[in-house]
Amino acid sequence: MKEKNFKKVNKEELKKTLSDLSYKVTQENATERPYTHEYDKNFKDGIYVDTLKTTETNEDELISMMVGRAITNMYDIQRQSTSEVVLKVEDLARQGVFHDINFDVHKQEIFGMFGLVGSGRTEIVRSIFGLELPDHGSIEYKNQIRRIKSPKQAINEGIALVPENRREQGLAMELDLVDNTNVVAFDKVSFAGILKLKQARAVAKKYVDLMGTKASSIYQQVKFLSGGNQQKVVISKWLAHDSELFFFDEPTVGVDVGSKVEIYKIFEDLISKGRTIVIISSYLPELMGLSDRILVMHEGKQMGILNRDEFDEENILRLASGLNSNKRN
Repeated sequence: MKEKNFKKVNKEELKKTLSDLSYKVTQENATERPYTHEYDKNFKDGIYVDTLKTTETNEDELISMMVGRAITNMYDIQRQSTSEVVLKVEDLARQGVFHDINFDVHKQEIFGMFGLVGSGRTEIVRSIFGLELPDHGSIEYKNQIRRIKSPKQAINEGIALVPENRREQGLAMELDLVDNTNVVAFDKVSFAGILKLKQARAVAKKYVDLMGTKASSIYQQVKFLSGGNQQKVVISKWLAHDSELFFFDEPTVGVDVGSKVEIYKIFEDLISKGRTIVIISSYLPELMGLSDRILVMHEGKQMGILNRDEFDEENILRLASGLNSNKRN
């Protein structure tokens, strides 16, 4: 067989060529192939609902049709924040990652954390949860200084972490809803290490009904669920453990708009029942819509904490980019 001669490829040249090609395609799509759909077809749960002219509808109407009820503001929730401080972080630092972090979170508050990639926001939460230990500073939880050295300790304290990568870090994808719902609260549904199957099934059924999780049964493997329903299972496992402080990292990534509205209503239900929520999100409209306050980070530095009446998208982006705020220092 005749040997073919292949030209040795320079990696940098290849990367540049691919980058240029990607830019060219993007520009062509933007300039030569504009959005031309005259009609939007709407479906709910696989059932056709209606067809509307794009010029005669709006985002709220489309979302309402997808969800099955009137939605005028998808972020419209009843706020419950109190003056009681649940979590207080002082002078928290981790070398090369973040430094001089100071904030508190009130009971039943939705506290937002915003920053660009590499800002250190997720790493702060990981330190609080015992995944990555800080080098300096203190964490006070429910009026006591806590030295949380592991996730197990954080879990025992009533702290929950819903990670961004739910498929790899939040769920056992090959297992069913029964196993995933009870994994954190295993001690409650077992005796001498043996699962009480009837009790575990009852817990799974309870939270499927409570969360409105769509599954063929509680024995369905979670890998076959939609992104929104997988997120509901992750939240369910922490509720089954009676967690009180919830950290959500990018809670609606990979979730359809209907499920987003349902998850926001779950947040509302959580705070109404005395729980407290901290949300990390790259989607600023979501964070501004849900949060009572927002902490803004830039390259490991805390740039400010804004109250709800100070929320301004341009201002927050300035802080996240390391620039001074137009409205406060």
